[in-house]
Amino acid sequence: MSDITLDAQLRSDLGKGASRRLRREEKKIPAIIYGGDKDPASLVLAQNEVFKALEDEAIYSSVFTLKVDGNKEKVLLKDIQRHPYKPLVMHMDFQRVSGKDVLVRMVPLHFINEEEAPGVKAGGIVTHSANQIEITCQAKDLPEFIEVDIATLEMDGVMHLTDLSLPKGIEFAHDPSDGDHDQAVVSIHAPRVE
Repeated sequence: MSDITLDAQLRSDLGKGASRRLRREEKKIPAIIYGGDKDPASLVLAQNEVFKALEDEAIYSSVFTLKVDGNKEKVLLKDIQRHPYKPLVMHMDFQRVSGKDVLVRMVPLHFINEEEAPGVKAGGIVTHSANQIEITCQAKDLPEFIEVDIATLEMDGVMHLTDLSLPKGIEFAHDPSDGDHDQAVVSIHAPRVE
């Protein structure tokens, strides 16, 4: 679980006009929280706090804490609506989760030891074919990212999904052992000469 914490307040002033006033005059972001065994609730969050939290990649793929009027809830960021050209968040959706909930999520891949790979030392170029994968796990086991160690990848070598080592409690959403879902994740090839 992530150590990100966002503060939110319940809001009673609903509707399109109220949301516009929040964004323009009060520099706040309207949001909603739903799921679990509680009713959906309309929220408001501070823009500057949200922008700071969005700098951390973990907020998009992990469970974090949302304090609603002082009450802590474990949530996932389900949706974020942005302004078409201004750097503004227009609306956010949060889903309540418990440690037992089984989730299907896209999780980013972090590639490590690229410089040590024999294929790179021989002049090869690393090509990332995937930068995230879909996994299934319990909410308490949801990782912020999955590391892909390519320290042993040779020239013209390819790593597929079946070559990845997943942390305990995490499985692929689609079984890669059948040929259709075992996609390439990273490869090293010699540069093309024109």
